[in-house]
Amino acid sequence: MGCGINKVLPEASMRGYASVVQTLVAFSKAQGDDDEPKKCGEKHRGPWFSTSVKNLQPVTSSQRQTLRDGRHQDKVAKYKDKFDSRVTARYDIKALIGRGSFSRVVRVEHRATRQPFAIKMMEVVAPEGREVCASELAVLQRVSHSNVIQLIEVFQCARRVYMVLELATGGELLERVVSRGHFTERDATQALRMVLAGVGYLHHLGITHRDLKPENLLYYHPGADSRLLVTDFGLATFGGAAEGGSHARADRNWSLRTTCGTPEYMAPEVVLRRPYSCAVDMWALGVIAYIVLSGSMPFEDNSRTQLYRSIVRGKCSFHGDPWPSVSNLAKDFIQRLLPLDPAARLTADQAIRHPWVATMAASSSMRNLHRSISQNLRQRTSRNSSRCPSRTASANLPLHRRGT
Repeated sequence: MGCGINKVLPEASMRGYASVVQTLVAFSKAQGDDDEPKKCGEKHRGPWFSTSVKNLQPVTSSQRQTLRDGRHQDKVAKYKDKFDSRVTARYDIKALIGRGSFSRVVRVEHRATRQPFAIKMMEVVAPEGREVCASELAVLQRVSHSNVIQLIEVFQCARRVYMVLELATGGELLERVVSRGHFTERDATQALRMVLAGVGYLHHLGITHRDLKPENLLYYHPGADSRLLVTDFGLATFGGAAEGGSHARADRNWSLRTTCGTPEYMAPEVVLRRPYSCAVDMWALGVIAYIVLSGSMPFEDNSRTQLYRSIVRGKCSFHGDPWPSVSNLAKDFIQRLLPLDPAARLTADQAIRHPWVATMAASSSMRNLHRSISQNLRQRTSRNSSRCPSRTASANLPLHRRGT
């Protein structure tokens, strides 16, 4: 979705993961650095995967391939030194596939079964990293659903925590939309039903994700029958949801207060720094549905201040291509997820029963929306690329250090 998307990080919640924080702190004090591979602190203090090749002469294609293979092997060998020996004894480290503020994600292969997995390596020396890790770990240890990324096992050491996760190889939601070449409202409802199932499950457990966006919705495998997974629980927290899944009935003691998330997907109550509930996830799903059907954002502006004003006004339009070809039922679904009043928004359970979703757009046009979606996505990527430096400087909102 372009480089203009920046995450606003919260002060970590004190609910639901306090015991995990205490465990990490106690473990760190008890273990010191003795359980770390010795090479971690000796030679590899430069950039991740840093290599240099000097004075290269023109080479043939086969020589270039050999050189690339050699570089890859060198990078993997150096990267393995950052892993605890218990991890490398069980998993073969293959490649870096992602990185965050306090983490790196690598593709691995189980040595015995040869099954691929992902390992998220979290740095827990700094208090901020330890709190983010504890928050995410507390959520992942609780969940088990076909549309939520699954935690396989955990390795802890003094400086790092290694989370072994399912490996999603099917790509992000919007990548699938663009790559398939044909996309209709029915296809959109298929994806959204899976997301709603996962989010509804989280809300029933009292978990609010707080960073739902297309980049965090991954297909498990490239096949057409792949399940869609809700991933990245770095901002997730316990609170803001009642047991019945209704944010309207949520106890006030469960309200959340921390300003965090990705700005374009933030609900008005988050922007306004008001107490909020899991209804913020439903707002984000309304934004996601808008993007999936059009390739454009309902709320967007070059100025972060103007973006927040647009969100607070809550006026999204259905003008421009392909909206004239999108059904009124689909637009109704989006509008019911984007009321300014959180209590008026559909819950996940209600949204999955909305006629447009429940019937899989049976009454909607089967017009191919792919061309319009792809064109709008390309235009947005181009705009974000041109304004990337200025937006990065003002990416984050000041944080309220209160509550969760």
